[in-house]
Amino acid sequence: MVVRQSTLLKADEVKEIEGILSQYNSVGIASLEKVRAAQLQRLKKKLDESAYLRVIKNSLIKRALANATDKAGIEKLEQYLTGPNLFVFTNLNPFKLSILLDKSKVKATARAGDVAAFDVTVPAGNTGLPPGPIISQFTACGLRTRIESGSVYVAKDTTVVKEGEEISAQLGSLLAKLGIKPVEVGLSLKLIYDDGAILTEDDLTIDLVGFKRSVEEAHQFAFNLSVEAAFPMAENIELLLNKAHQESYSLALAAGIMTPETVADLIRKANMEMLSLQGKLDEVQKS
Repeated sequence: MVVRQSTLLKADEVKEIEGILSQYNSVGIASLEKVRAAQLQRLKKKLDESAYLRVIKNSLIKRALANATDKAGIEKLEQYLTGPNLFVFTNLNPFKLSILLDKSKVKATARAGDVAAFDVTVPAGNTGLPPGPIISQFTACGLRTRIESGSVYVAKDTTVVKEGEEISAQLGSLLAKLGIKPVEVGLSLKLIYDDGAILTEDDLTIDLVGFKRSVEEAHQFAFNLSVEAAFPMAENIELLLNKAHQESYSLALAAGIMTPETVADLIRKANMEMLSLQGKLDEVQKS
């Protein structure tokens, strides 16, 4: 009886998952291995209006995927169903979702086995910690210290772990005492199914700074080309008119065309030529 009730509950949950799948264009899978409960709750609230987050057993999601015949290629997700996963259901653009998740990451104190998110440098100066057994912890982590005014001072700036390196329990404990948070916690999408396409973590990784720079460079190149080709647009019309005016003005001066705009410069030009000619005549007469 108990077994049958459990089976019915699982069947009901599969039906519920199938209903959720039908409501959204995209399904993302994120690993729960490095996610902390408090961070997950904050993220659920932040994405409440744009995504639905749910932890589902892999066996149940497999059954639901098998029945989602209206979503082409969604069965390919099965090969990625390993370990504990969080499923993100959304109608957002996959890249926008990935960016939102990256921005939601926060720095946190390290636990044994965590990986440094960046090069971690302990700065020289007063740590505010009293001397005692902690001195040996500093030494074990490669930090030179001295005692001054009842506090432990770090002698010089020291990089204690590089980006991507594993943090030991001893170093993690020391960094926590120093108020240094060397890891980032949050969700990272392993992949996302979007209307028939499977986008992996590498596909979703975008260098926003580099992308913005390339767009700016392309815009500048297109703008320069439009000016050189004299192709009028709202963005370049003022520059084109100024350029045309300057070129026509220079042409008028070179051709000696008298207009209200050029008369002053033409008289100055004639005067300078006259003075130059007079100087040459004076030199001829002297010789």
